[in-house]
Amino acid sequence: MNKYSDTTKQFLLATKRSEIEALHQLASNCQVITFVCELIHQLQRERGISNIFLISKSTRFCEHRRKQIEASINTEEMLRSQLKAKYLQTSDSASNMRLFNLIALALQDIDHVPSLRRKIENQRLTAAQSTRAYCRVISALLAVVFEASDVASDPKITQQLVALFNFIQGKEFAGQERAWGVVGFSQSTFDKRLCERIKQLEISQQNSFKTFFEFALESDSQQWQSLESADSVEPLSQMRTMIQQLANGSPIAAEISEVWYELTTARIDKMHTVEEQLSEGLLNQTKSRVAKVEDDLLNHRKRVNTAANKLSDMDYWLSTQVTPNEDAKNTLQQSYIKTNNQTDQLTGNRAFYDLIKEQSDHIKRMELELDTAKQAFVDHKKIDRAKLLIMQEMNFDEAEAHRVIQRRAMDEQTSLMAISETIIKTAAALHKSLKSLES
Repeated sequence: MNKYSDTTKQFLLATKRSEIEALHQLASNCQVITFVCELIHQLQRERGISNIFLISKSTRFCEHRRKQIEASINTEEMLRSQLKAKYLQTSDSASNMRLFNLIALALQDIDHVPSLRRKIENQRLTAAQSTRAYCRVISALLAVVFEASDVASDPKITQQLVALFNFIQGKEFAGQERAWGVVGFSQSTFDKRLCERIKQLEISQQNSFKTFFEFALESDSQQWQSLESADSVEPLSQMRTMIQQLANGSPIAAEISEVWYELTTARIDKMHTVEEQLSEGLLNQTKSRVAKVEDDLLNHRKRVNTAANKLSDMDYWLSTQVTPNEDAKNTLQQSYIKTNNQTDQLTGNRAFYDLIKEQSDHIKRMELELDTAKQAFVDHKKIDRAKLLIMQEMNFDEAEAHRVIQRRAMDEQTSLMAISETIIKTAAALHKSLKSLES
């Protein structure tokens, strides 16, 4: 009787251990994501409160702002603690190169938030300038969430990450809509450009929530649909319509800014309850998957030991050439009609082969499901690439570049993805032409 080497068995089990390690890393990422999402929420609140504080010349929301800054700082400290514990106190950093760089960029922006707060305190910024500054910090944090989600290796968890990312992206668009609406009301006038910005933010929310519904669990979708009821949305819809009617520059009372703020804040607070549910569900899913795969590893060990004790080198080539179809199964069953000892030996070879085949099939299924789930991330990267090209070419900020893509998509009645691909291909063709001219 021949036995498989320890190295053979170790590599068979190493496949499952590798999956466990990837899930542990993913679980760490998911925990960090929940803290990043919470800081984003606190900064979104701080951004809205700061706008009211600025446009009222420090007469409104003073105490409200002080408490909110305190909440933001506490959340920031918890995030920094999590980042250190999850990433700086471990030796495995090779696979996190891009993520670490984005964390560094985000922390760099956060390091400058205290100076932003001092300028707001001293009324040295306009509400529009303050909004842009907070949007920049939040955008950097969203990039961290995106990268931490994009490295996910489990299909089911990836789907939940896609849902969460698109929901918080939609929530950020809602926060920007709130902020720019306050800016317009505080000026007692809306120009065409500001109205267009607010309209595009509304469309961006719809697109983000559409992707959210595509990947979210049914319970999460129902939770958001129940909160986003017609009765709660109608007053906001009326104010959105009013803003678009003010595109000609007609004056409006600045006091309405607080009505707008209250309506949009109530909606964003509802979003936060869904966001918390999504985060909790994500953490529960990662824990469940880790426990399941660890149980699978124990089962694999038992099956390997059982199969390895019933091997026959003489029968190996016959048993391992059997393919998983009905005819082959029948052939294998016929070959079992031997002595008990021969049957045990053949069964051992088959069991070992089946274990490897099961793992191969499992990996293939995961890769296929993962490719489908990650397509949303691929699309997002292409849109970001197209925005960057526009920003470089036209000296626009990110919001302006995004509006360019949205306008073209609306004019051509196509998707943001299609427009982004056209922009990238055009830029690549131009770059190639310039290179040929240089040579």
